[in-house]
Amino acid sequence: MAKNTGNIVKPMDVLRNSIDKNVLVDVKGNRGYSGILEGYDIYMNLVIRNAGEIIGGENKGVYERVLVRGDNVIFVSPSKGD
Repeated sequence: MAKNTGNIVKPMDVLRNSIDKNVLVDVKGNRGYSGILEGYDIYMNLVIRNAGEIIGGENKGVYERVLVRGDNVIFVSPSKGD
């Protein structure tokens, strides 16, 4: 069992720390986006810059800026490399 260090990580903290960093966002409909998180709001609406669209595991193109509606988000994964 993991030790409780007292550090609680909140979802909005993860998003705040991911601004201007690469993220992978999985959304409903077997779709995803990979790019730089430019902004977000309390509803988890996300603005992604240089967003590569992935549908069914296949790259479909790159968009300058994409707005992902929060109720479609399944997960957001920050990049470890940034």
